[in-house]
Amino acid sequence: MAISIREVKSPQDLKTYIHLPARIHAHHSNWMPPLYMDEEAYYNPAKNKAFSYCDTLLLLAYDGDQPRGRIMGIIHRPYNQDHGEKTVRFAHLDSYDDEPVAHALLDAVEQWGLKHGMNQIVGPFGFSDKDPQGLLVEGFDKMPIMVTACNLPYLPLYVESKGYNKLIDCLDYILDIENDIPDIYSRVYERIQRNSQFNLLEFRKKSELKPFIVPVFELINRTYKDLYGFTPLDKQEMHELADRYLPILDPRFLKVVLDETGELIAFILGLPNMTKGIQRAKGKLFPFGVLHIILSARRATQLDLMLGAIDERYRGRGLDILLGWKIIESARAAHSHF
Repeated sequence: MAISIREVKSPQDLKTYIHLPARIHAHHSNWMPPLYMDEEAYYNPAKNKAFSYCDTLLLLAYDGDQPRGRIMGIIHRPYNQDHGEKTVRFAHLDSYDDEPVAHALLDAVEQWGLKHGMNQIVGPFGFSDKDPQGLLVEGFDKMPIMVTACNLPYLPLYVESKGYNKLIDCLDYILDIENDIPDIYSRVYERIQRNSQFNLLEFRKKSELKPFIVPVFELINRTYKDLYGFTPLDKQEMHELADRYLPILDPRFLKVVLDETGELIAFILGLPNMTKGIQRAKGKLFPFGVLHIILSARRATQLDLMLGAIDERYRGRGLDILLGWKIIESARAAHSHF
């Protein structure tokens, strides 16, 4: 049958859209489902303010009455205006191993963008750089993490065969902290930590983190401003992200550095890998999913570095080693082999 592209309009359409990847990846052992509670909030304009300033389009591809793929189109009006662009984004692309389906979905977003006056398309890229972005092109045998793409090998090939070219590389690195840390790190750390200008703070309780939530995000706004696709956070978004992630943070793996005036000038944040727990929970927190995720974090042998930043005024002065060495020490003390 001919492929048909249908816009998501009803709650049932949205349910199909959200849960289609679980069907596509049913036999993909390394696939990590989303947390469906977050996914439903993400696609709810009443809960995701990005819908208020972005034009959006959700599409499903059908072969007869069978859904075969999905895609989201986004026109980020404020970002385009700030950067002098006319760019439409495609996001959350997924399909079965079916090149015509992937091409039809991409073509639909291209035509939608042209209709709205856009002259270029980029993706996969969501509302901001905080969403998973890009396509996995190597490392398909590695365990996925929460902030990276998790697609099957054919998908980037289908995007390229549609005529797309790479814009930017996004890289993940894996480091064995028991065997791959140069000895010089400990010596540099000893020198830097004697500098009275810097005060490194560590934490034991989540309640101790709250005073640093806004300063951390303000530092991100200042230091990430030149990264591709970055959109600054306002105060409301800062607190929303904090409310979302604070329950799963382990205070041992947040390190911050203050200067002699008490201003936050650097931080690093890691999370014990929760992939196996999310897989076992099948993306559902209740009734027992949250227990699977907590147990997975406690048994993790990999620490995922999520965020980090150093104020521009203090770069090149060893703060990266100061933070990195302390988080390695905490990982080793937790009897893990991250």
